[in-house]
Amino acid sequence: MTTSSSPRSLTAIVLAAGKGTRMRSDLPKVLHKVAGRTMLGHVLAAVREAGATRVGVVAEPGRADVAAEIERQAPGAGVFAQAERLGTAHAVLAARALLAEAADDVIVAFGDTPLVTAETFTRLRAPLSAGAAVAVLAFETENPTGYGRVLTEGARVVAIREEKDASPAERQVRLCNAGLMALGGAHALRLLERIGNDNAAGEYYLPDAVALAVAEGLTVAVVPVDEPEAQGVNDRVQLAAAEAVVQARLRRAALLGGATLAAPETVFFSHDTVLGRDVTVEPNVVFGPGVTVADGCTVRAFAHLADVRLEAGAKVGPFVRMRGGAVLEQGAEIGNFVELKNTRMGPGAKAAHLTYLGDAEVGAKANVGAGTITCNYDGVFKHRTSIGAGAFIGSNSALVAPVTIGAGAMVAAGSVITQDVPEGALAVARGRQEVRPGWAVRMRERLLALKERRSGR
Repeated sequence: MTTSSSPRSLTAIVLAAGKGTRMRSDLPKVLHKVAGRTMLGHVLAAVREAGATRVGVVAEPGRADVAAEIERQAPGAGVFAQAERLGTAHAVLAARALLAEAADDVIVAFGDTPLVTAETFTRLRAPLSAGAAVAVLAFETENPTGYGRVLTEGARVVAIREEKDASPAERQVRLCNAGLMALGGAHALRLLERIGNDNAAGEYYLPDAVALAVAEGLTVAVVPVDEPEAQGVNDRVQLAAAEAVVQARLRRAALLGGATLAAPETVFFSHDTVLGRDVTVEPNVVFGPGVTVADGCTVRAFAHLADVRLEAGAKVGPFVRMRGGAVLEQGAEIGNFVELKNTRMGPGAKAAHLTYLGDAEVGAKANVGAGTITCNYDGVFKHRTSIGAGAFIGSNSALVAPVTIGAGAMVAAGSVITQDVPEGALAVARGRQEVRPGWAVRMRERLLALKERRSGR
């Protein structure tokens, strides 16, 4: 985990009260996900990784879903309601109680900028330890339209001007405000409370803290950032763009970590996917949240994994779904069109194809034949199936849980097993086959004769 090298204390204020009307969604904007984690979750994780020990989130009043997500991602964080929307400085002051507590550094972040990394937040606060009162994140762009401009005199920052308030000359400036800001704790609350709303929009702008700091003779620093990292998400087009950036980062990390991705652009990761060394991932694989893949595993094409663990040397796919806490122990294999849910496959166990195993325990080196299913749900409760080590389950069998197949036992193909099978036993549970010689020929003759009579009418 990357943490700040400074012993200075850090408070983070995350603004997350935007309605996100351009998302065209009933879900608050900050709860939309990138790589399996909400945008707000990405931001909270980054500021905490950068050293924030106190976190406050400014949210829309009455949003229990946002409050629940804050508690999941940053337990103990303060939640502050923004009843009115009068600008970014006004939003930050909703967390006035937190700002009043002593802190060396204060970072203001936004819940819809999921691409900003912990390293960037660490760089943003670094000038404060060197004596700056304010540090602003800024980027150079060929098309600055719509952004606030960072105005300088030589190497000195003098102001940030919103575009609607900028002069024609100021609008030619290509150094743009990314929105995020760090303030020295000794100055933060005072500067924020002095910000007025004498501007074209009549709003209290957070960037006005820069001019106020300059007027007091305080130092203001600019911290550069690449434009793509600073981009916020306002609609689903930008959400898709953010997803693409994060996926590119995750694919690169997987490759540099020792995994082979046969077609990287077709593999989709969750933010928390863990791949070991010498893992091979074939095309069109999706990793949902909570997946750990140990060294030497193979994940074949069109697999979909979520909340699962693959131990060393396990093989899955192609066309596999694993979910709900499923585990493949060392050397276990599942093949095409197999689904596992809340099932553990022991070392060397196999289910080669066309099988559903739910709420089951499969012993070491057991073999589960094609078409086998565990009947684990009775309409109210889930029940478990236990298959012992070395057991053999014949094709097209149904194991009606709760049921136990003993170690080394065999189940004949086509059986419906409703009772436990002892170790080493054979279970046959199917209708007895009956053969009637000549029956098919006679029946076919009768049917043909009937067809001729009907056609002659």
